[in-house]
Amino acid sequence: MKDFDKQHILHPYAPSTPLSDMELVKSASGVYLELDSGKRIIDGMSSWWSVIHGYNVPELNTAAMEQLSKMSHVMFGGLTHEPAIKLAQTLLEITDESLEYIFFSDSGSVSVEVALKMAFQYWNSQGNKQKNKILAFSKGYHGDTFGAMSVCDPITGMHSAFEGVLNKNIFAQAPACGFDEPWDEQYIEDFKTKLQQNHTQIAAVILEPIVQGAGGMRIYSPEFLKRVRELCTQYGTLLILDEIATGFGRSGKLFAYEHADVAPDILCIGKALTGGYMSLAATLTSKKVMQGVEANGNVLMHGPTFMANPLACAVANASLTLLLSSPWERRIQNIQTQLNEELRKCEALKIVKEVRILGAIGVVELNEAVDLGFMTPAFIREGVWVRPFLNLVYIMPPFVITKEELTHLTTAIFNVIKAYQEHKTL
Repeated sequence: MKDFDKQHILHPYAPSTPLSDMELVKSASGVYLELDSGKRIIDGMSSWWSVIHGYNVPELNTAAMEQLSKMSHVMFGGLTHEPAIKLAQTLLEITDESLEYIFFSDSGSVSVEVALKMAFQYWNSQGNKQKNKILAFSKGYHGDTFGAMSVCDPITGMHSAFEGVLNKNIFAQAPACGFDEPWDEQYIEDFKTKLQQNHTQIAAVILEPIVQGAGGMRIYSPEFLKRVRELCTQYGTLLILDEIATGFGRSGKLFAYEHADVAPDILCIGKALTGGYMSLAATLTSKKVMQGVEANGNVLMHGPTFMANPLACAVANASLTLLLSSPWERRIQNIQTQLNEELRKCEALKIVKEVRILGAIGVVELNEAVDLGFMTPAFIREGVWVRPFLNLVYIMPPFVITKEELTHLTTAIFNVIKAYQEHKTL
């Protein structure tokens, strides 16, 4: 099977002829992946940040099976169903009270596409066609579809191959202030200037709150987000917050925007929404935005085939019940405390530039790019699954990870980075 995979199946951000063999996963349970060799490894990535309860969760399995016995899918055009209604009720209860409408989609990237459409239609429906740009941030990442790519970092991001065909948006400097750094107004000056100079063209600002994810795993001050919200309000610009990676407790708050005590005009969520069981996302917005979109008899022009898929919604309902009834805040705090105690030991290694930690996010930034050919098998030998990128070795473990399992994970990271440092000096 692995030979067939290597010859015919394309994997994310990888050549059609892989440089190394893929690991075949036979099963998964708790925080462990079982490989075809029989080796069990701790998943430090939560399958790209989505598997917050771990794998093979009885409550989520039951929800899926019960929904399968009723219907796995039905179109959402002209019809509705209980799982979607219950999920919408819960999401509107746990997000800011200003968010009153919800649009379900099938992936995080599509939720961003919907958010951008909302912003453009908000102004266009009211006769303002000048506002056709988005103000985004360098080091930002919002997905791989075309609209989402157009608001990712255009220089250091993953989409430079499409530069000639993407919409040309406006970019401000990435937030440069650390989470606990004293605030200085100079941190916001570039954004403020870009907004002042271009606000007549800007339909919305898009930003990952507090943590910039795949663009560099940067963790910044809540004060920066507060000032962005204030300036968007001052200049009459919509604010889109992309919580696809940070939502549902990952940063230590249920949603990362709560660190800054602000609210978006449009909110994107995904990834952990179903506990990592299947793809589902949503775009939430306010009555003000929807009234603007629907001015002059217009409607929001989007409608995925698998919109509000009942099976995914049922599992999402079970996942949210499990999360909200669990001691998730204490679990995240415990993970953060342990990461501070153990992962910061990497700072003693010369190859390490910085260690950053917030909630259940741990980042080790190196002084040079990682070599996956060296690190991936080294991590597996250590009994963990960690997938570095750029010059970053990072983890976002499931919330249910035990203290002993997390120690195994952090020890493996130290050992592999140390071995990599020694390898580079040979």
